Amino acid sequence: MTLSFNIEYRTNWGEEIRVLGSVPELGENRPEGAIPLSTVDGIHWTAEIEIRMPENGSVQYGYHVYREGKSVRAEWNSLPRVLHVSGAVAEKVYNLYDCWKDLPEQQYFYTSAFTESLLAHRERQAAVTSHERSILIKAYAPCIDADHCLGICGNQKALGNWDPDKAILMTDADFPEWQIDLDVEKLTFPLEYKFILYNKKEQRAVAWENNPNRYQANPKLGPCETLVVGDRYVYFNLPAWKGAGVAVPVFSLRSEQSFGVGDFGDLKRMIDWAVKTSQKVVQILPINDTTMTHTWVDSYPYNSISIYAFHPMYTDLKQLGSLEDAGLMADFERRQKELNALPAVDYEAVNRAKWDYFRLIFKQEGEKVLASDEFKCFFEANREWLLPYAAFSYLRDTYGTPNFREWPRYQVYKADEIEALCDPASEVYASIAIYYYIQFNLHKQLLAATEHARAHGVVLKGDIPIGISRNSVEAWKEPHYFNLNGQAGAPPDDFSVNGQNWGFPTYNWDVMEKDGYAWWMKRFRKMSEYFDAYRIDHILGFFRIWEIPMHAVHGLLGQFVPALPMSREEIESYGLPFREDFFLKPYIHEYFLGQVFGPHTDYVKQTFIEPTDTFEIYRMRPEFDTQRKVEAYFAGKTDADSIWIRDGLYSLISDVLFVPDRNDPYKYHPRIGVQHDFVYRALNDWEKAAFNRLYDQYYYRRHNEFWHQQAMKKLPQLTQSTRMLVCGEDLGMIPDCVAWVMNDLRILSLEIQRMPKDPAQEFGRPDWYPYRSVCTISTHDMSTLRGWWEENSQQTQRYFNSVLGRYGTAPAEATPEICEEIVCNHLYGNSILCILSLQDWLSIDGKLRNPNAQEERINVPANPRHYWRYRMHLTLEQLMQADGLNEKIKSLIANTGRNC
Repeated sequence: MTLSFNIEYRTNWGEEIRVLGSVPELGENRPEGAIPLSTVDGIHWTAEIEIRMPENGSVQYGYHVYREGKSVRAEWNSLPRVLHVSGAVAEKVYNLYDCWKDLPEQQYFYTSAFTESLLAHRERQAAVTSHERSILIKAYAPCIDADHCLGICGNQKALGNWDPDKAILMTDADFPEWQIDLDVEKLTFPLEYKFILYNKKEQRAVAWENNPNRYQANPKLGPCETLVVGDRYVYFNLPAWKGAGVAVPVFSLRSEQSFGVGDFGDLKRMIDWAVKTSQKVVQILPINDTTMTHTWVDSYPYNSISIYAFHPMYTDLKQLGSLEDAGLMADFERRQKELNALPAVDYEAVNRAKWDYFRLIFKQEGEKVLASDEFKCFFEANREWLLPYAAFSYLRDTYGTPNFREWPRYQVYKADEIEALCDPASEVYASIAIYYYIQFNLHKQLLAATEHARAHGVVLKGDIPIGISRNSVEAWKEPHYFNLNGQAGAPPDDFSVNGQNWGFPTYNWDVMEKDGYAWWMKRFRKMSEYFDAYRIDHILGFFRIWEIPMHAVHGLLGQFVPALPMSREEIESYGLPFREDFFLKPYIHEYFLGQVFGPHTDYVKQTFIEPTDTFEIYRMRPEFDTQRKVEAYFAGKTDADSIWIRDGLYSLISDVLFVPDRNDPYKYHPRIGVQHDFVYRALNDWEKAAFNRLYDQYYYRRHNEFWHQQAMKKLPQLTQSTRMLVCGEDLGMIPDCVAWVMNDLRILSLEIQRMPKDPAQEFGRPDWYPYRSVCTISTHDMSTLRGWWEENSQQTQRYFNSVLGRYGTAPAEATPEICEEIVCNHLYGNSILCILSLQDWLSIDGKLRNPNAQEERINVPANPRHYWRYRMHLTLEQLMQADGLNEKIKSLIANTGRNC
């Protein structure tokens, strides 16, 4: 059969259009096999390709722009073009008239979140059967649920004579693309038609498309010829789709079956609650293995040892089976009840108990499981990461540290050595294979939760951390991808006045670019096995990352990477004479030492600082001239006075006006937030004005186009490498280019009322939020609604009067009625998704919410050693039976139009 490709595209000089497809004649999706199209004007491109009948009866294909033999541009291909072909006639010809496919404006409706869950068509019709001479019309209409379908109605009997109830219904075989094959013998030309939305249950048309009549002239087809008219986009004047959801960490879940911590079995129960209350999304925090020290400090979910492996504590032990030893089983049941009764997660006790069980159940069942075909299939599909992860975990425990640089052997990853270590004939194989067993069961349990969610029209939303640990499998196995002599973090914001130092290495983006960001692509694709939506943690990291030198503890001495540093001459061009000693070294003056150290001032002078040749000016003593040296000196000292002195010394060391560039010591970055420090106050008025102009230009204008280019190198192919719905966490110090990129790539933003994007607003307006966004009241890094209400009485009062429109004095506590009003305002908001924390959902019920609002907090970002241990104070069983709350939530969601 013959495929005749036709596409209109205006190329630049030296470029050509090629078509790449799933069959051998079209390169079998190998870029080097793409077939060139020809043109006479550089605009209209054509090619005729003879192909054999594909075994599966369909051809997938897409167009690319090539320059000098390389693909430089590809059309949007998350949903490949699919042509179902008929093999009944060898001489069959398909004339394909296509338009270049850019990212659709409503791209979110084409993601798996909608096509596989929210608006899934689980029982699809068969593909169309081609007539001998026909017109195949294809149209994209994703926002149609399974109770409706797309139809076509037009100016003749074969199309219903403009009677919508006689419209010809299209097939959803390739949903969200719809198709219909019209027999040319039954048509008269010219053809005029429109698409309609048809209710299959009521058997009637409910809407006409919002578009002028479509027109088709006589194609004058020969025998056995089909004209394929594609790339039609259909829109109806219908209410905007909106949904609601719940955010809760897996470790915070509690059920009667839990073992002191939430697990993947509990996740299915949380999905059941979402279904019961008409919620469409369940959002969780990262679930990767963070085991480094086997202590509570491993509870931080954003510091994983593997970007693929799940944390063993999320295993539902009951799904592993019971121990044959009744006495041992009874002991575990006792431990389960004790741990499950605790108000918060006891991370260490939970993991000890679960590992005791893993060892026993693996000894009992492991050999049989590892011999199964299901396991062998899982192992081969995941071998690339599973084997290094298991070896790393074994070596971590054998040598007593996750820092592979300190191991007596295997400091440098060598594939052949690790293969030998993990060989089934190895004497340590059982200690390694137990990790295979655990990860296999975690995979099965999470996949079961995923399938449960999809079957019930609920989207499971995951979280991709921006960083990796410097003591991780990835840093060990692929160190070339990372800059291990820097620390990633965040500049100062509402969460932390000193910035945040996460300790993660930063990425070597130049190295990653050379292999097409393969590391990230594999990471995203693995995640898509379990999630239909994901949150990109700190999406600003794809534009630039805040990198802190290794000698710093706080984030204030960092700089953006990549960035455009300033030369001495440029700094002086702003009217600020460059003074190296004053600008680059800590400014320590007699007049403010008492303010910083109070009664400890003399001790600080005698121990940590020393006078200079300038009157009343001091410098740090060499043994304390970095924050890391100070940290080491005060290690283990937890009394209030020691902390007071230590933090004061940190502030002295960061009291500089400029920070040298990491690569070029003769170029500089203005220190972030320095206007609050003593060195800035020491400037005279005209110096302050000059510095402010420089600072404003540097942080808010200088890098917009530069960072835009950096993000557009990475994010387009990464976000389009899967069909997951992409949501970006775009909080903090946001350059203008972030909104440009997120809009261009159709990434949902995050909107929080107490952190408005507009600096002129104190509080955001949910009804003003962009539709392409997720709105929430609080995140895991914030106090909950009730906690925030009690933090700042003056701010709460302004919110009470100006946002809620109430008179009088705001109550000291957020009453259930106030919480319900705030929740309702967010549900009425303009965002496509309103995802609230479980704590904020519970706040609307005075009987069911936690009696202590302070216990609801999950994380305090200002504390780098925070213990992540929040648990629901109710069980999921109790939540399912809370009819009053559940009916209220369901009613609120229905009344605000979020029960689509």
